[in-house]
Amino acid sequence: MSSLSEDEAFEAVVPLSRRAMTARPAPYLDGLNPAQREAVEALEGPVLMLAGAGTGKTRALTARIAHLLHTGTARPNEILAVTFTNKAAREMKTRVATLLGQEVEGMPWLGTFHAICVKLLRRHAELVGLKTTFTILDTDDQVRLIKQLIIAENIDEKRWPARMLAGIIDQWKNRAWTPDQVPAAEAGAFNRRGVELYAQYQERLKTLNAVDFGDLLLHVLTIFRTHEDVLQQYQRWFRFILVDEYQDTNVAQYLWLRLLAQAHRNICCVGDDDQSIYGWRGAEVGNILRFEKDFPGARVIRLEQNYRSTPHILAAASGVIAGNEGRLGKTLWTEAPEGEKLRLIGHWDGEEEARWIGEELEAMQSGTRGMRPMGLNESAILVRASHQMRAFEDRFLTIGLPYRVIGGPRFYERMEIRDAMAYFRLAVSPDDDLAFERIVNTPKRGLGDKAQQLIQRSARANGVSLVEGARLLLAAKGLGGKGGTELAALIAGIDRWHGAVGAEAETHIELAERILDESGYTTMWLNDKTPEAPGRLENLKELVKALEAFDNLQGFLEHVALIMDNEQEDATEKVSIMTLHAAKGLEFPAVFLPGWEDGLFPSQRSMDESGLKGLEEERRLAYVGITRAEELCTISFAANRRVYGQWQSQLPSRFIDELPADHVEVLTPPGLYGGGFGAAGMAPAAASRLDEAASRANVYNSPGWRRLQARAGERGTSQPREARTTVIDLDAVSVFTRGERVFHPKFGYGYVMGIEGDKLDIEFEKAGAKKVVAGFVVAADRADDVPF
Repeated sequence: MSSLSEDEAFEAVVPLSRRAMTARPAPYLDGLNPAQREAVEALEGPVLMLAGAGTGKTRALTARIAHLLHTGTARPNEILAVTFTNKAAREMKTRVATLLGQEVEGMPWLGTFHAICVKLLRRHAELVGLKTTFTILDTDDQVRLIKQLIIAENIDEKRWPARMLAGIIDQWKNRAWTPDQVPAAEAGAFNRRGVELYAQYQERLKTLNAVDFGDLLLHVLTIFRTHEDVLQQYQRWFRFILVDEYQDTNVAQYLWLRLLAQAHRNICCVGDDDQSIYGWRGAEVGNILRFEKDFPGARVIRLEQNYRSTPHILAAASGVIAGNEGRLGKTLWTEAPEGEKLRLIGHWDGEEEARWIGEELEAMQSGTRGMRPMGLNESAILVRASHQMRAFEDRFLTIGLPYRVIGGPRFYERMEIRDAMAYFRLAVSPDDDLAFERIVNTPKRGLGDKAQQLIQRSARANGVSLVEGARLLLAAKGLGGKGGTELAALIAGIDRWHGAVGAEAETHIELAERILDESGYTTMWLNDKTPEAPGRLENLKELVKALEAFDNLQGFLEHVALIMDNEQEDATEKVSIMTLHAAKGLEFPAVFLPGWEDGLFPSQRSMDESGLKGLEEERRLAYVGITRAEELCTISFAANRRVYGQWQSQLPSRFIDELPADHVEVLTPPGLYGGGFGAAGMAPAAASRLDEAASRANVYNSPGWRRLQARAGERGTSQPREARTTVIDLDAVSVFTRGERVFHPKFGYGYVMGIEGDKLDIEFEKAGAKKVVAGFVVAADRADDVPF
């Protein structure tokens, strides 16, 4: 008897309805490249869709869902599709409906991890000691509850804040640890009381019939582990599992998925190990790296054709990410035209960097750069740390360039900046009631609502400001205890600071630092153990740095008030400013990546805390930044930045040395870094390429520039340029004086407005205010033979 052919065998076991559905046209497959189509049609068994940046992974993922439904392989309620954001879930459902040409009904298991786990937990709440009507606490409620437990245990909440413990508990839940599962190595957390308080917190939540976000996954995991019948029920139901952004899963999410996939093993995970940048919030890149080990026989399908960026941009990104050892590896390619090379430029300092980018954006708008005109909406500035935004916001507000901050408030709208500005306002004008109301109990001084009402009544009754009302209240002994003592100290501080405004004993910058210290505001954030605290401290340092451009506190406060009032909220086109983390998933024709300096990017803190693992995540962040660009990508760095109030010479990021030279155009002027380049210094051949490329930069390629450099040597710089490094000599005695007219070959004539060692603040007649090294300018009366 002859054996059945493959087609006959298929017809023998597959129902007529499914055969009919399979035979229908499948327009959603049109336009897919071979790798995408393979990933869509590989429905049986474990599949890892390793999708590089811009390779159309969302299209492939949604087409796969459409294929499951279109062919009748699965019913809508048999598909578990998990995403990380509600927006992604909505987009996935909309795209599937568009591909099928009809609304997708009955897909109850398409959503975020948390949304799906809420549904599961509502069904089985009693198995973990809850009622189905449980409430979900937000972060503020969670912290408030933990604070109650800390106070009840007589723990000093100032030394051991509730937010710190909330963060520790969240980390433990991300790792799927219940209180009895926290390992001994973690037992020392929170002054050796963390595990004990974690257990009390969980018991309190049960009493309140409440959960936090971490519990949603943890409780469902507990149910699956302890009630095999429930797990088997969902294993039968979820015949096909699809996971987006798999590289961002934490341990709890990973275990949850593994348990559900054990029966059918039809799990398709989509992700890119090179874009795993959320380790600081629990994501484990190892989840995607060991996929083949977790699911033996898994197919790994690489999506490598990029539809976003030019070959030069892709080559630059690939060159950087190749430095990581822990990766699966892939080679991105594109059919797009070559386009412009990635541009690399160094600047004297951060302000010059912001000025140059502002000028570039204006030139790109008008199309004077030799390429198509680009609107502001087509450009983005991606920074490593939020405090970098201040220089760009200040510059753009000054020149009237509309911008938006994505993923957070603008610099001067941040909570810590508004608080600090309120203190500065009180120093200038103690009668500023709004400023006083903002900071009277920030940091905590024991002045609650009742005490503040007493102050307001005293002020109204006597027709004076709140500060004076508080003074009268204290004189009448109307407020005692800790609140009265702290209020008296605050009033004395305001009097002291007000008396120092305009005095010659200290600069307004020193006064600002003293205000923040004596008020306890800086200490408040130093003692705060939340993940946001270091960033807030960096922003405060950046605020003090901003004062340098002004003669006094009052001038600075007026400047900020005016520029914020004149902000163009109705502008239709704005350049986007955001952190690299916030840029994930976005794309722009033109991208600027400033601040590529060792210590800033890669982040020194990340490397100190996580070593090689931290460095590799920073490198992945660089890869993400470069691959956001479609047509034009510009990386920049500064030779000097003010760190903790002191100018420091900066080294270019080590990632710059990893860029392939053939795909990079160097715009850095000669002499900016002497002979060294990069974190460890470039090889001689690379350094010579830098000098050769820099010498071709138009503004520096003139006899006048070379003569000016020679004259700088006559003034005492005896070393050849190749041996010099760019540092600021704060002890140097300048040959120039304030008010002296000088000439610079690029910026023209200007007047010296300030002197700091061998660095000059010059107001140029045409180029505006700039900071330059004294050796690069000459007195105006000696500039006759220096052509611009």
